[in-house]
Amino acid sequence: MMTKFYIQFSESLRRLKDDERGVTAIEYGLIAVAMAVLLGVALGDTGFLGSLSTAFGNVATEVAGLEDGGAAAPTP
Repeated sequence: MMTKFYIQFSESLRRLKDDERGVTAIEYGLIAVAMAVLLGVALGDTGFLGSLSTAFGNVATEVAGLEDGGAAAPTP
C-alpha cells in the first residue's frame, strides 16, 4: 500500500517537473511587466518626457519674456 503511494507520488512529481506548458506564458508575462515598467519610466511625469516637457516650458517662458522686453525672470 505504501509502496504504491510512493510510486504514484514519484510519478506525479516527475510529470510535474517535466511539464513545460506554463513556462512560455510566464515568460511572456514577465516581458509584459518589464515593458510596462519601462514605458512608465519613459512616459511618466518624472521620466524623460516629463523632463523634456519642462525644458520646452522653460524655453517658452524665456521666449515670452524676450517678446515682452525681457520682463521674464531667468530660470536656473
